[in-house]
Amino acid sequence: MKQKDVIIVGGGAAGFFAAINIAEQNPSLKVAVLERGKEGLQKVKISGGGRCNVTHAEFIPSELVQNYPRGEKELLGPFHQFMTGDTMEWFEKRGVALKIEDDGRIFPVSNSSQTIIDCFLSEAKKHGVEVLYNHSVKSIKQQDDQWRLDTTEGDFKSKKVIIATGSNPKIWNLLERLGHAISQPVPSLFTFDINDTRIKDIPGVVAQNVEIKVVDSHLESEGPLLITHVGMSAPAILKLSAFGALELAKRDYKFQIKVNFIRHPFEDCLSDLKAFKQDLAKKTVFKFTQYDLPKRLWQQLVLASNMSMTTTWADTNKQQLEALALQLTEAVFKVTGKSTFKDEFVTAGGIDLKEVNFKTFESKLHKDLYFAGEILNVDAITGGFNFQNAWTGAFIVAKSIY
Repeated sequence: MKQKDVIIVGGGAAGFFAAINIAEQNPSLKVAVLERGKEGLQKVKISGGGRCNVTHAEFIPSELVQNYPRGEKELLGPFHQFMTGDTMEWFEKRGVALKIEDDGRIFPVSNSSQTIIDCFLSEAKKHGVEVLYNHSVKSIKQQDDQWRLDTTEGDFKSKKVIIATGSNPKIWNLLERLGHAISQPVPSLFTFDINDTRIKDIPGVVAQNVEIKVVDSHLESEGPLLITHVGMSAPAILKLSAFGALELAKRDYKFQIKVNFIRHPFEDCLSDLKAFKQDLAKKTVFKFTQYDLPKRLWQQLVLASNMSMTTTWADTNKQQLEALALQLTEAVFKVTGKSTFKDEFVTAGGIDLKEVNFKTFESKLHKDLYFAGEILNVDAITGGFNFQNAWTGAFIVAKSIY
């Protein structure tokens, strides 16, 4: 049986970050990372389209937490200890130059997730972290004031254990045997499947600033909307999917959304359209786009309002103007299912947050058992926020552990 001072279960973002910080602060400790696969950091590799969206340019803790449907209250204190600016400084001190994009997302200047992976592997080697691949944990139990972990490649003993496996049902099952409650996991980031003639032939079109509401619920969001081959995506949809993860799962991903493409009230829009009828009388409605909407989207909404391609503004009647105003401000779409957002596998669910001390990220049920990352019932919208949760939890664990 191999003896270690600290064992981190999970060779992902949170696992490596915790291991490196522990070993750096405590050079005499024997620190090991147990990774079930033949290589680690796979989620880092594919994140952000292969660029790794490291974090997000939000530097006020009270505003940063608003991006977490689950964990908002619990992360406020931890973010005062370690957040976006600290993350940027950590990577840049270790030779990883970062850049902030216009939408606030932060990436390596190299535009390659391999830069982050190389940094982690180099730092782990530099500080003597032992990374053991193909070590799938079969059991976790306390024995003689230590933790015993049985794996597919041998057994280990350690004074302290950090679980950083992300959304791993097998590990959740092992933790349930230790008495921890697990919130049932459901997908958190996903796109909406919609089969509708208005959007069927215009994939790739982006409406930059829309409002979306889920009919018969309190769920709503705003932001860019992307028409895809199967429905709708982009931040406006992904925010809804994150904040509505539990509610939409209950509905079996079958519901209706109401989209306001121009973010104007119906009455204001109708007033505008009546003015267009006077001012643009000889122009065809179909050809001359209004409200800075993408041309192809405008045309589909016009056709859906019982107008033809040759209808002029002067020819429009009251019913057609009201129909167009509805399409622009209260367009209803039927969602029939969900699709995974790129390679972002994020779930709502995990260890009940009431069972964790967020000053240290230690289990309230078991001494010397810690958690970091998505193993907890914490998740965020897309944009680098899930990684920030991983860095913050891992850093605080490292600071707390010895």
